[in-house]
Amino acid sequence: MTDTLQFLAAGGGFLENMRWAALLFISLVISISLHEFGHAWAADKCGDPLPRRMGRVTLNPLAHADRAGTLIIPALMIFVPALMGGLPQFIFGWGKPVLVSLPNRESRMKDDILTTLAGPAMNLLLAVIGAILLGVSAGVFGTANTAPVTFFVMFIQLNLALMIFNLMPIPPLDGSRLMFYATKMKEETYYKIAANAWWILLALILLPSPGNSFLSYVFRPIFEASFDPLLHFADWIARCFAGNA
Repeated sequence: MTDTLQFLAAGGGFLENMRWAALLFISLVISISLHEFGHAWAADKCGDPLPRRMGRVTLNPLAHADRAGTLIIPALMIFVPALMGGLPQFIFGWGKPVLVSLPNRESRMKDDILTTLAGPAMNLLLAVIGAILLGVSAGVFGTANTAPVTFFVMFIQLNLALMIFNLMPIPPLDGSRLMFYATKMKEETYYKIAANAWWILLALILLPSPGNSFLSYVFRPIFEASFDPLLHFADWIARCFAGNA
């Protein structure tokens, strides 16, 4: 993600770095909060009363933000490099998990899958909205005005990264629930894996491979395959606006 902002870090100075760090942090908090809202909203629509009872069917970020995972750790990962004159190479964060009860036995599996997919789907929706705004901004103001273009590219990349990362089949990530149903795994087996999942995830992040980490080695091709169509979509919108100007 930070590739898009490197030119700002190189020549923008301390205040410019801090400004972009603040925008990145705010975007991350909003994106994580809306991801969790997506889970809560889908569960509510499936007839699960628990998320609404716990105050999670709301767009208020305070209802979804985890003090450590949404605020403290991401803030340290973003602002410490900015204070040192750089930008973060990796950002890690999470929100408060949305608890569900899945009361409808007949549709429990379907409800669980829909609720699980709603979080990553929300990030995909945000990325598409970012692409639309990128196209409108570039078409109306031109690409010479780099600030809005850079911001929307960053916003698209951030939400695509959250979507893809959360679809990994490792507990407690959303993809693990899809793996659970796809493999017809026993509940006991799933929770045994979940008990050690953070260590597995940390190993994937830190395990070296050509270029960076094993996780980024696997992650980058999927990310680029998702990012390129959105850039083409934004370019088409920009040309439409430019043609009507």
